[in-house]
Amino acid sequence: MTVDALTPWPDTVEWRSVSPKLITVELIVRWSWTVIVVAGLCVGLVLQGHWLWRLGIALVVVNAIWRSFVTVRAVRAWGYAERDQDLLVRHGLLVRRLSIVPYARMQFVDVTAGPLERAFGLATVQLHTAAAASDAQIPGLPPAEAARLRDRLTTLGEDRAEGL
Repeated sequence: MTVDALTPWPDTVEWRSVSPKLITVELIVRWSWTVIVVAGLCVGLVLQGHWLWRLGIALVVVNAIWRSFVTVRAVRAWGYAERDQDLLVRHGLLVRRLSIVPYARMQFVDVTAGPLERAFGLATVQLHTAAAASDAQIPGLPPAEAARLRDRLTTLGEDRAEGL
């Protein structure tokens, strides 16, 4: 099977998905900001009573609802695959992105988890290479999988770098 630039999801690898808990985390963040913005708009409505404040509130809520649907689909689009020489990371709906990170090019691997991620048992693996534009991340991993991936990538990176 031939893979070209217009079909960036190779079917020859086994893709792993991120945790569906990431949807909940992303929606909590989105709706928290929506509540804050709507509260500010409500203050303006109470103080001035102009119809534009109502329009602003409606637009913010409609945007949050729309973005919530997009967020669910976007989280489901995240995936990663481990191959012999590199790691593939895919994401995106409208603009699909496939990052291929050779193990030999990795300088270090970070595992991070903010307070909300920790509350839901999630972590993010961040891959750092010499080129700033090639950094890739995999959000929404269970901590055990994030640690396993970090250790594996570090080991493979060290093994591949010795040959340079």
